Amino acid sequence: MSKNLKFTLILHTVLAVLFGLPLLGMPGRFLGYFGWAPVDPLISRMLGAALLSMAWIDWRALRTNSRPFAQASIEAGTVFCGLAAVGLARNMLGAGWPLMVWLVLGLFVILAALWLWNWLKR
Repeated sequence: MSKNLKFTLILHTVLAVLFGLPLLGMPGRFLGYFGWAPVDPLISRMLGAALLSMAWIDWRALRTNSRPFAQASIEAGTVFCGLAAVGLARNMLGAGWPLMVWLVLGLFVILAALWLWNWLKR
């Protein structure tokens, strides 16, 4: 497993847990810090669960050093982060969103680029 892939897996795992746990447990309060309102708690909790599931796949790939787990992480991360970045950008362009929301978009763009880089290197 390359150093770049390990870095991407660790970074994505940490960010997925840091965002996934509060989205699952207290979505209204957590998204309020970002100026995100109104909040749909059902969809927010589903996003939290999805992020934690992806963190689990990344963790397994790191722990087992398994090529199938790593490939699953790379593909899922590329698709999820890429689509999230496109969806956020489409909704945010031309609107006055708080800086924190733009930072979340930036994280998704960076993660999508890292995942894509790892996918193309395989």
